[in-house]
Amino acid sequence: MAGSDQAVANGATAKPRWWLSLAGLVVVLAGAFLAYSIRTSGGTTVQDIRFTGTDGTQMSALLYVPENATEVTPAPGILAVHGYINSRETQDGFAIEFARRGYVVLALDQTGHGYSGGPAFSNGFGGPDGLKYLRSLPMVDTNQIGLEGHSMGGWTVLAAAAAAPGDYSSMVLEGSSTGAPFAQDGSPGWPRNLALVFSRYDEFSKIMWGVDRAIDLPSSTKLQSVFGTDQPIVEEQLYGVVADGTARKLYQPSTTHPGDHFSTVAIGNATDWFAATLEGGTPRPASDQIWYWKETGTGFGLIGFVMIMLGVFDALVRLPFFASVRCEVIAANPRRDKRWWRNFALNTGLPAVLFFPTFIAAFFLLPASVWLPQAVTTQIMLWAVVGACVSLLLARFIKGPALAPQSDWMRSIVLALATVAAGYFALWLTGQVFLTDFRLWVVAVKFPSPRQWAIAVIYVVPLTLAFTVMMRTLWSATVRGDTPAKSYAAAILTLTTGFAVLLGIIYGIFFATGTLVTAFDPLSTVIALQFVPVLTAVAIIGVFTWRRTGSYRPGGIIAGILVTMYVVAGTATQV
Repeated sequence: MAGSDQAVANGATAKPRWWLSLAGLVVVLAGAFLAYSIRTSGGTTVQDIRFTGTDGTQMSALLYVPENATEVTPAPGILAVHGYINSRETQDGFAIEFARRGYVVLALDQTGHGYSGGPAFSNGFGGPDGLKYLRSLPMVDTNQIGLEGHSMGGWTVLAAAAAAPGDYSSMVLEGSSTGAPFAQDGSPGWPRNLALVFSRYDEFSKIMWGVDRAIDLPSSTKLQSVFGTDQPIVEEQLYGVVADGTARKLYQPSTTHPGDHFSTVAIGNATDWFAATLEGGTPRPASDQIWYWKETGTGFGLIGFVMIMLGVFDALVRLPFFASVRCEVIAANPRRDKRWWRNFALNTGLPAVLFFPTFIAAFFLLPASVWLPQAVTTQIMLWAVVGACVSLLLARFIKGPALAPQSDWMRSIVLALATVAAGYFALWLTGQVFLTDFRLWVVAVKFPSPRQWAIAVIYVVPLTLAFTVMMRTLWSATVRGDTPAKSYAAAILTLTTGFAVLLGIIYGIFFATGTLVTAFDPLSTVIALQFVPVLTAVAIIGVFTWRRTGSYRPGGIIAGILVTMYVVAGTATQV
């Protein structure tokens, strides 16, 4: 630790340093400006839209209007919808490229997702309302409407097509399917002009099309019935006739279910299909794509978000008011001996081993209710709480280092709240100025809606207590004499190695054989991908705050609040 930080941690006061938070703000704003520039390239305007849907449900969407679309020269419109536990921004790659090709795009929040009201799955997932609103826009050519949806977003646009079968011209299903349990059965004539983009390594092939391996999709009898044949589907061969509304085409990019959002091939497949089935767009080659620069910008936002919070913490903890938060920095272990490595294996393996059992248990034992309104947040809460309880139980039987003096609880809470508030203020600011959040692929930090703030109150206490125990576990792995780099590396490896190994085994087998060994719960498998980057951030926060306070409490409280807000704002509300 640097000398000034050591002095602060040991109780001495020092002048607050704001350089890290200011640098983080610069990174956030630069990233947001890049993201905004890509979204609005070529004169496209992007608006945050609210409209009233069925039963008065407030619906939310991002509306992309290209420069060529006016009341005098209306342009084709596309309704683009994200999948389960995502939000409207997840479709940015598709929306940006559709808009660059002259289409008006309505990127919808499904009901119960993002800023749309109502419970998840209600009102046809919001699809019929989204299509109706898109068709009401004066700059949209209502004779040229496309529907595009990923995963459950596919069922959303299928619900729209079923409710208004004459109100669209063509459709792209990305990693989705017709039929039970949530969509009408497909046929050679319905839906109209269908392209199916279903990756070779899609985790949901059994649920969607009744085949164990996505690479065997062409042999799916369910899919063959939609294409009007009893033979294996030939990839990228046109079946049916566009003019009759019976056109069909299968694309299979070499990616995964969540990888569809981050694939130039999958996005190019969608743009090619609409170019072939909608009239009035601006032709561009499928290879002409720029959306990934927007993802780069909002990815920088994630980095800046963490920098801002760490910088604010570093500055505030030096104030006299937080003197009781600062303790002597005492590492738990004199060296990395056999006991340390044994505990490392236990600490990194336990969270991964508990993941699927706790997620499955929560699904069956803790259904969504008024008191637990978000199914996925409940699953994560149970995983964290069970892991914390097991850790505390093991600590009673496995002799560990003596606990060093810890920070004052109340002022640790105040400091944590101020730290998180700074990060979320930056998030709010970029949303207001640039209409962006912080995200990269499956990791997304969104500013919560009023309903989500209220839901967070339900989950924040158990999650914060659980993550405080996790931070105590990280402290028990600290080693005297470690450089800052070694401290951060050890903490990151402690929290993530178990998940990295678990995912490496699952996806290693998946990519080698096409068989998903966790096909019994593909949704949780996809959710687990987020644990590695999120727990990496938690580890960095834990080490940074410990090196400045000598206590695991402030980092645990910050992590608990952050994870709560991250999950609640980014998943679905069932009740």
